[in-house]
Amino acid sequence: MSSHKDHSHLEKIKEAIEKSDHLNDHDKSESVKHIEEWILEDKAEGTLYKELMELTSGMKPILAELGLI
Repeated sequence: MSSHKDHSHLEKIKEAIEKSDHLNDHDKSESVKHIEEWILEDKAEGTLYKELMELTSGMKPILAELGLI
C-alpha cells in the first residue's frame, strides 16, 4: 500500500522543480502543489488501508462464529 512508500522521491522531484531554471514561477508553484497533493493522497490512502485492516481483523472472529469465513 502506498502509505508504506518512502516519499523521498517526491520530495526530490519537488526540490528539483523549485530549483529549475526551465520553469517560470507559476509553473513551479502549480507543479509543487500537485506533488504535495500526491503526498497527501498517498498518506490518506495508507490511513484508510490501515483502518480497514484493523476493522477486518476485529471482524474475523465474529465472521468465523457466524460461519461466514
